[in-house]
Amino acid sequence: MTGRVAIVIGGSGALGQSVALRFLKDGATVAVPWLVPEEWASLQGRVDPGQAPRLHGARVDVVNDESAVAAFVADVLARHKGLDVLVNTVGGFAGGDLASTSLHEWRRMIDLNLTSAVIGCRAVLPAMRAARRGSIVNVSSRAVVPPAGGFIAYTVGKNAVIALTQALAQEERPHGIAVNAVLPSTMDTPANRHAMPDADRSGWVGTETVADVIAYLASQGAVSGACIPV
Repeated sequence: MTGRVAIVIGGSGALGQSVALRFLKDGATVAVPWLVPEEWASLQGRVDPGQAPRLHGARVDVVNDESAVAAFVADVLARHKGLDVLVNTVGGFAGGDLASTSLHEWRRMIDLNLTSAVIGCRAVLPAMRAARRGSIVNVSSRAVVPPAGGFIAYTVGKNAVIALTQALAQEERPHGIAVNAVLPSTMDTPANRHAMPDADRSGWVGTETVADVIAYLASQGAVSGACIPV
């Protein structure tokens, strides 16, 4: 990753921070669109001082403002004269069967888990196509393969990320762009510990482990269309 430029959408969240820190450690320049100031400050506080000049960010609503995401990508291109990697880590969870899920909650889950990735991909494709190279990594979930009930809006949203990844990989293969996804099991994050305080965490996966797999996929171009459980 040395010398490469990466955008990590959701890079101030739990998984996103692990991805950003891994990329910085590997020598990449990392751009993070963030929304919550405390999360951005947390990421900045975790960065090695020697790596800090290779990290920059801006406040962007990546779920609801496609034009702002496009402007963020344009700024990255202007600063660094290129873009090599996009990682889409934004997501959210809500339980409930279809009968009890409001249309508002349905749309919120689809927007967080799917539309954010669509917006990110659309924003970077022109530059990656022009360069005839690039790597996109999306984040789905191991819990939705096969599709499961009880959290149906989340299931549909994350399953759609798999379909997006596989279809986009076919579309972009002629342009030299690899598109892959990781499917983590329950991740060991502060939010999940708070939501499930009595859960058995022995099977949970660390965000650093997921970031390791993302780093591999981001650093290569031979594998495309893969959806890898972690």
